[in-house]
Amino acid sequence: MSEGPRKSKKEKPKYSATRRLLLKSKLLKKAASMLVAESEAKKHEKERAVNESFPPLQLSGLSVQELQELCKELHRKIDVVDEARYDMEVKVAKNEQEIQSLNQKIVELKGVKRPNLKRVKKTADDMLGAYTDTSKLMKADFKVNLKTVKKEEEKREEVTDWRKNVEAMSGMEGRKKLFDAGQ
Repeated sequence: MSEGPRKSKKEKPKYSATRRLLLKSKLLKKAASMLVAESEAKKHEKERAVNESFPPLQLSGLSVQELQELCKELHRKIDVVDEARYDMEVKVAKNEQEIQSLNQKIVELKGVKRPNLKRVKKTADDMLGAYTDTSKLMKADFKVNLKTVKKEEEKREEVTDWRKNVEAMSGMEGRKKLFDAGQ
């Protein structure tokens, strides 16, 4: 299989560094001038569209009644434009949501499918065998290293007949006994 002519590692570039820098700066200047011209064209197009849609208002020489009518008419036009804008926003939101769901479906379809992993029971010796050399492996007895915990029995109060206790604790003497017992 022939791969065609091979390039040597120390081949000189077509253009020198200064020439490339000069070309790059000229391209950047041209792009900047084109960007300014494009923004000016957009500005003029916007002004033309606004002037075409809404001619300048002639307010001189109008009476108060005529000005009020003009204001009402402008408010009606604003309402119509706001309704159209709202409808457009709803359509855009709906389309964006649809695009997002379609993108999610695409990701799901071509996404990486992982196989279901099976649970494997491993003993402590198997786990140590995976991390250490088998010749040096010693059987681990984890239960030997565990501390023993002694459970202290809670002091239980004697359960007596509650009726006798009520009679003994009634009145001020009973409250005095509770107070003394608390200290």
